[in-house]
Amino acid sequence: MPHYLVLAIRKPGFDEAAIAPHLAWLDDLRARGLLVLTGGFSDRSGGAYVLHNIASLAEAQALVATDPLALTASSDLTVHEWNAR
Repeated sequence: MPHYLVLAIRKPGFDEAAIAPHLAWLDDLRARGLLVLTGGFSDRSGGAYVLHNIASLAEAQALVATDPLALTASSDLTVHEWNAR
């Protein structure tokens, strides 16, 4: 099964209140075995996370659409099928 790299880039006017729900959402993904790695960029422009155990790009995109960063329109989120080794 492939991995999915998600890039989350903050929009102008980013709402800091979105961070705590986003981190809780990531913790839930990790508990469900769907999250491999996550972290913010040192310049605070956004971050990235890697999903796995997901059957398709469409399924990964649907899951990412439930990220609080997407729901609050705080960040632009893009999902890439990633052939990691």
